[in-house]
Amino acid sequence: MEGQTRAYEELRVGFTAAVSHELRTPLARLLALLETAALPGTDRDALLAQAKEEVEEMSELVDDVLFLSELETGREVVALGSTPALPTLEDVRERLADSAERADVSLRVEAPPNVELPLRRRMLQIVVENLAENSIRYAGPGATLTLSASPGVLEVKDDGRGLDADELARVFERFYRGDRARASRGTGLGLAIVKHVVTAAGGEVEATGGPGHGFGVRCVFAPTRGPDSASSSTL
Repeated sequence: MEGQTRAYEELRVGFTAAVSHELRTPLARLLALLETAALPGTDRDALLAQAKEEVEEMSELVDDVLFLSELETGREVVALGSTPALPTLEDVRERLADSAERADVSLRVEAPPNVELPLRRRMLQIVVENLAENSIRYAGPGATLTLSASPGVLEVKDDGRGLDADELARVFERFYRGDRARASRGTGLGLAIVKHVVTAAGGEVEATGGPGHGFGVRCVFAPTRGPDSASSSTL
């Protein structure tokens, strides 16, 4: 019982840190907008409209944090919804462009424009961002990271350093951090959250790769509607 209590407390602290990090960015933008609106000669209506969007984003994030909390406590999750994959993949690529450039990792998007995946938009964004940030952090300079979607499948894969077999088998464990991960920032919850979200949507996750052969995560859902067509671009 004591061990379970300690494990839960570690999870709670780590999850709180991750949520705090997620909230910092919209809060910082909101504060900057409000400070700018106080200056003479500014378009206050436009700034307030942007501030409203930030508040709505934070409200949505809080809702999704509660959703993830329900996943952790084993509550039943219903009505996840469905989201076009390509706009979310492109949005994540844009959001992470600077960090990818600093890490010397190229970002590529491959997805038919009409493919949808059975996740709420924010949940799909969380999954893709967590997977992409993981690869940007660990793939190594010169790697290419591909964000792809096809009917029923989401895959985020790099051609970088890869992982040993024992690490590959444990990547979805909460707080598991490999040797390279211990030397970097992160909560150790990202891939665990991915697994929780995908599993709640009725899907399965699989980690692939090996030393020198990159690292990827493939998420497989129930088949979605829409003919297969191709669209790809590289940053």
